Amino acid sequence: MTGVQALERKHPSLPLAPGKVERREFEYMRHGTLSFMINFDVATGQVVTPSWGPTRTEADFADHIRRTVEADPAAKKWHFVVDNLNTHQSETLVRYVAQKSDVVDELGSKGDSGILQSMETRAAFLSDPAHRIIFHYTPKHASWMNQVEIWLSILVRKLLKRGSFTSLEHLKTKVLAFIEYFNRTMAKPFKWTYQGKALAA
Repeated sequence: MTGVQALERKHPSLPLAPGKVERREFEYMRHGTLSFMINFDVATGQVVTPSWGPTRTEADFADHIRRTVEADPAAKKWHFVVDNLNTHQSETLVRYVAQKSDVVDELGSKGDSGILQSMETRAAFLSDPAHRIIFHYTPKHASWMNQVEIWLSILVRKLLKRGSFTSLEHLKTKVLAFIEYFNRTMAKPFKWTYQGKALAA
């Protein structure tokens, strides 16, 4: 989740009163933005090993995956569901997965040859079920299939939309506190009930 703004309202909100809704100040001050990388464990419904920072580069994402894997060294296999963002198919990620999966083959060179040649060849390598770390890519224009998107909408509704944050550190602290609260009180696997509809011409 990129570009999460630390917005501070210039004046306090006016609370609910009989017959009146809460009124929020429309003027705000900006204190910058943070990017969050979130793992949603579909089996437990919990958010695990979140990452944050000013950017979401190739190195940031690979480091997030590294931190996630290191958080549970006993795990034999890892499955990550991600969209088709270029950082999810990067050279850095391929090299990390190759190392963790004991792949000794020559990886080639980015933009030129071998596994590293293109995003397609890198994605094929990262999707290989023989590896210890496996990436599953949602179809294009179907990021809604990734359950972390449901959780991010909860974060927006419950915290970010109505929040007032005095700094980037305050924003980070509030998001991490919400994750801890969510895991303790609300976490459960999502049950999808949508049955699908036939496409109409």
